[in-house]
Amino acid sequence: MDSDSKFYIGIDLGGTKIEIVALDELGNEHFRKRVSTPKHSEPSVQYSHIIQAIEALVFECETTLAIKETPVGLGIPGSESLHTGLIKNANTTCLIGKPFRHDLSIQLNRHIQIENDANCFSLSEATDGAGKNASSVFAVILGTGVGGGWVINKQLIIGPNHICGEWGHNPMPWPSDTDEPKQTCYCGKQGCIETYLSGPGWSQQTQLQFNLALAPKELIQQKAILPPAQKSYELYVDRLARSLASVINIMDPEVIVLGGGMSNIKSLYQDVPKHWGKYVFSNNVTTQLKENHFGDSSGVRGAAWLNQSIKSPQKQ
Repeated sequence: MDSDSKFYIGIDLGGTKIEIVALDELGNEHFRKRVSTPKHSEPSVQYSHIIQAIEALVFECETTLAIKETPVGLGIPGSESLHTGLIKNANTTCLIGKPFRHDLSIQLNRHIQIENDANCFSLSEATDGAGKNASSVFAVILGTGVGGGWVINKQLIIGPNHICGEWGHNPMPWPSDTDEPKQTCYCGKQGCIETYLSGPGWSQQTQLQFNLALAPKELIQQKAILPPAQKSYELYVDRLARSLASVINIMDPEVIVLGGGMSNIKSLYQDVPKHWGKYVFSNNVTTQLKENHFGDSSGVRGAAWLNQSIKSPQKQ
């Protein structure tokens, strides 16, 4: 191992697994491992076990590569409050209300960068993924929820409220009767973008409008056979085009990268740009819509790149 090589460790903490990767400055992977996320009926015990599992992964990684005191970035399905330093809105609920970054920093004896997993995905795709040649990238997650992140010149933009890129909880733009009935979002409002464009949201909207109970994969498979499935897909395309057009009108990114389960629908990359020109305030739209490059690996790679990007305005 070249002693002058610079490495970055990324960790992706999810509800079912913890993954670690070590990248060099060129983005080459030198170590990768995945373990199950520790479970326990007592939240405080599970919390301690998660910290210990991360410590063990970092130790194994650094021992294998003969390195030490490597910068560590961590992605979580939640976020850290910039005001209190405590975790909020985390799917792994034992983290909520805990000073996770502080506790992990003490355990690993180093500073830790921590970010929402959608921001990590965005940074990954902007650094050396589908948006690597663009100066401005908006990357979106279309999965069980709808999230996103904004990267300029390979630097993650966080915002003073730590919500930059949370486009899923804006209302569907340019609404019409074809968007009725509106669903109630878990945030308490009606008609959020997430209720139409997430996988579960699309399925529910299809059932409400067409009395067709199919998962997204089934809708795609059946749209050539069932006219309601085809109509539902056409509405999905138009809604995604409207929603992304509103982003283009505000931020005008060079590239928009799709991630999450819905990003696997290949036809979206041709169909959506055909429609968003009706809503973008320009006579020509050069923004490119691209599929993610790293798939499920983007989150952990983006976590590693956190230490190359702008240091998030986190509470110290």
